[in-house]
Amino acid sequence: MFVEISSALVDGMIAEAARTPDVEVCGLLFGKGDCALSFQPTRNVAADAARHFEMDPAALLAAHKAERGGGARLLGHYHSHPSGAGAPSWHDRAASSGTGRLWIIIAAGSVTAWREHGTNDFEPCRIHIC
Repeated sequence: MFVEISSALVDGMIAEAARTPDVEVCGLLFGKGDCALSFQPTRNVAADAARHFEMDPAALLAAHKAERGGGARLLGHYHSHPSGAGAPSWHDRAASSGTGRLWIIIAAGSVTAWREHGTNDFEPCRIHIC
């Protein structure tokens, strides 16, 4: 399994995480098929944003509504692990919905890609930079 992401998109997500290195940044990924074309930062509303992320529900609902109305397809989301590894954490696994959405994790200045594979499980994705 793989995902295509432009180098500009990767650089943008890494730069966003670097701007606030003490908290988990998060946002939405949009695109076509397995190709991520854009991202939209969202507010992290988690009570402990240094260790967890919770996307602003209003941004997530707006993205779903726009998609249903013919807007950009919501592929998944991204978030950072400021002091962790680029693999899904226990909290990430607990938050997964099993819908097959794409998860991009930013850690240590690089990105990894994961696809939800059932509830509480992820499958690694190779990233093809385009």
